[in-house]
Amino acid sequence: MMTPNFYTGSGLDRSAHRRKDAQWLADRLRQAPASRIIPWWRGQHLVTGPDEAPQPAFLPADATWWTAHLDMPPLYLGDINGFSYFAVDLSPLEDAGSHGEIARLGRLVELRSLGMRIDRHLGGIYAYIRALLLWHGRHRFCGACGSPTEAADAGHSRRCTSPACGISHFPRHDPAVIMLVHDGGDRCLLGRQSRFPPGMYSTLAGFVEPGESLEETVARECMEEAGVPVTDIRYHSSQPWPFPASLMLGFHARATGFDVRPDQEELEDVRWFSRDYILNPPPGDEFRLPPRDSISRQLISSWLRG
Repeated sequence: MMTPNFYTGSGLDRSAHRRKDAQWLADRLRQAPASRIIPWWRGQHLVTGPDEAPQPAFLPADATWWTAHLDMPPLYLGDINGFSYFAVDLSPLEDAGSHGEIARLGRLVELRSLGMRIDRHLGGIYAYIRALLLWHGRHRFCGACGSPTEAADAGHSRRCTSPACGISHFPRHDPAVIMLVHDGGDRCLLGRQSRFPPGMYSTLAGFVEPGESLEETVARECMEEAGVPVTDIRYHSSQPWPFPASLMLGFHARATGFDVRPDQEELEDVRWFSRDYILNPPPGDEFRLPPRDSISRQLISSWLRG
């Protein structure tokens, strides 16, 4: 790869051995300015600064107003450059945007709306927070016995509160393959879903099923979505994709058949595109590639570079 995929590269030393040290975590949390406390509210992150270059907004470590709005302890993310990073979920607040202290610190925005206007380090940290907190929100009850669960290990597990059960649950990710299919020459296969912005085409993708290898998933999804058989399946890179909980595993694959039969339930259009067309769309054509923060764009750009 020329550059790492976005939402990776936070630079954090996750220091897993600290997650069970309650005293160290409590002391470090309050050690301003060595701690960085990042708020999160119902899928939104708090940022400050101009729209073209937003910066993270941190909660003051020596303040107490925000502790009254937590329903679980702060999550310890890790250390970098002498700073300890924590995340806190302020979702119990009914309207965080109008809360005086929060409004004074910054504004709440969705991660996808920030795109690559934030740096790679911050994008990786925000993706980490989003993945963890979405998982916590969806696993408040034990899948084995139905009892309530509680956060443990500084936010990296949840433990069943039933003495008869006591099972620990850990964050899960949904593995999904995403692949740039090419013809071995100057064309690649791209498709579009009806929900895409006008003119946008992207790579094929799909979730891994039980008992299936990644390579088998690539081949199956290419046949199901486009009716195209493939070979020479080669791993490219991966990307965490917390929208809500995927790990995207990127591949390149060579088609051995070229007649396209799109699955109309999945895609409204699938077609072959030449390098020249992608690099130089005709004037007035609204063709566009996926956003630059996506692994799909990275796969296409890698192929375009040959």
